[in-house]
Amino acid sequence: MKAARVALVTCESVPDLPPDELLLIRALAVRGVRAQAAVWSDPGIAWADFDTIVIRSAWDYHLRFEAFFGWVDRVAAAGIPVWNPPALLRWNADKTYLRDLAARGVAVVPTRYLRAGESVSLVSLLAEEGWERAIVKPTVSASAFETWRVNRNDAPTHDARFRALIGFRGMMVQPYLTAFEEAGEWSLIFIGGAFSHAVLKRPARGDFRVQEEHGGSAAAHPPPAGLVEDARRTLAALDGPWLYARVDGCAVDGALLLSELELLEPTLYLHLGEDPAGRLARAIVEMLPA
Repeated sequence: MKAARVALVTCESVPDLPPDELLLIRALAVRGVRAQAAVWSDPGIAWADFDTIVIRSAWDYHLRFEAFFGWVDRVAAAGIPVWNPPALLRWNADKTYLRDLAARGVAVVPTRYLRAGESVSLVSLLAEEGWERAIVKPTVSASAFETWRVNRNDAPTHDARFRALIGFRGMMVQPYLTAFEEAGEWSLIFIGGAFSHAVLKRPARGDFRVQEEHGGSAAAHPPPAGLVEDARRTLAALDGPWLYARVDGCAVDGALLLSELELLEPTLYLHLGEDPAGRLARAIVEMLPA
């Protein structure tokens, strides 16, 4: 009987997948599934040879948005299952999805969304919102791309950068919340519809970014039960099925305040927790075409 083949989609900067994803390849092999890294932009890959495509580390999608989703649409149109599903990926690729979740009752970090070409200055925006400090970033962004911290006093010095970006891309501004710096940001990871494990991320001293490439740290940590339940309610607001999800946020007065819901290419910290790679492998096997 021919073994099922799964493409674990990555990008040109990590063609062999991040180290923790290699655990997933081994976990799938134990279950009789041949999995391999596949760069989405590689024209030499025969996608039709795979039974299922799982997006994992396509960390350049925000830089090549139209090309990436053009590829997603092509492989989906060829009848190859893609996880997470293409409609969910496209919705999640623009952080204005947070506005949709807030409308569905999810507690989300307050956010001001700005359309590309909109005429506004950081000085006036901070004054209007009453925010002393804020975080600025594009609505289509990953790994803290074009993300920075600003306060009312130095806002004029950041206006040129802000106006240059908003000239051709959507932007968002959020109040700077000290909870993320002081208590850290939770990543609550769900696989196959169930809670898997949690990671607590902290920024380097003097920074606000929790990503490891910016000096942040991440460690497995048992989360408060209430945060897991809040994360479940967040996921219940989604339309349609999903294979994996990472719910990011901080605890404010014992409740989860959502910063991001990662459904496209999140690090799942498969090297932390109790065999999350095996859990993800089982979920993939269950979703393989009959």
